[in-house]
Amino acid sequence: MLYQLRIYEIFEHNKAAFHARFRDHALRIMKRNGFDIVATWEATTAERTEFVYVARWPNEDLLKSQWASFMADEEWARIKRETAAVNGALVGAIEERLLRATDYSPGQWR
Repeated sequence: MLYQLRIYEIFEHNKAAFHARFRDHALRIMKRNGFDIVATWEATTAERTEFVYVARWPNEDLLKSQWASFMADEEWARIKRETAAVNGALVGAIEERLLRATDYSPGQWR
């Protein structure tokens, strides 16, 4: 099993709009495109506010193909345009890490 960690910089002035878009649209469209979102969090550092989530994938090939499908989704493209027109940019920097469990990781993560 492969886990994908995504970290998005979000902005205090339109944080509610970001969360509404992710909750009400992105999660649904991601699911339709084969994503298995394990959990979502908000984190705050001294420099920024972050939205963090983990997705679970059976392999890297499926991760890549399902991401391509999601990014090409016409509904998602429309929602991003509409929310940006109203709220401005909702996301700054994006970081990603692919996590592979060690052989001694607890069972639920392998």
